[in-house]
Amino acid sequence: MLIRRHALRAAFTSLVPLALLGVLTGPADAAGAGWPEPAPVITRVETKAPVVFITIDDGWTHDAAAAKLLLERHVPASLFLLPGAYSYDAGYFHQFLDQGPSRVENHTVDHPDLRQLDEAGQRAQICGARDADLAEFGDSPRLMRPPFGFWDETTRTVARACGAKAVVGWTHDLTTWTETPAMPELKAGDIILLHFTGGLEQDLRRVLDAAGAAGLKPAPLRDYIRD
Repeated sequence: MLIRRHALRAAFTSLVPLALLGVLTGPADAAGAGWPEPAPVITRVETKAPVVFITIDDGWTHDAAAAKLLLERHVPASLFLLPGAYSYDAGYFHQFLDQGPSRVENHTVDHPDLRQLDEAGQRAQICGARDADLAEFGDSPRLMRPPFGFWDETTRTVARACGAKAVVGWTHDLTTWTETPAMPELKAGDIILLHFTGGLEQDLRRVLDAAGAAGLKPAPLRDYIRD
């Protein structure tokens, strides 16, 4: 399953920027249906502050070296976790909340393409992950990342209904899968996507070094997105 997810992630990476462009209006019948205002879709933050945002997805690999680096450098990472990925070793992630500024965010229950699900199916995935995160960590996620970066208008309204103040994409995917990606010129407000893989420590060091060279520092993403 993990290999399949990695293959899908690599196949869809080139399509993600197109899928995440802009913030659209809600469905025409949203108000009549009693749905909340759709959550905005964010791929970077408009800010003049010299900050970047580190986000780390999934959670299947619990690497001690990566954890040590995150804690020693006091990195405020947004951890978009799958409940199944933390259920067998939740303590690995508790340390980030207990000893550092990181926060756990919503990445659905089973990592599906949400566009293939109706409203009830998306609600089960997004609200289900919210409930699991709250039960395990005592902190309700405030941000939601759709698997593969794929979303539709239902995703935006369901995400808001399930407590998310934004649907979060990314500016740069700098995860090393089969090859190490080229490092772009990082700019203030960029959202960096990484994954809990065996190469996370090296990926983190590359990003932190590049951010430092650009005069930027990691900041907590939640704090830069309005409710």
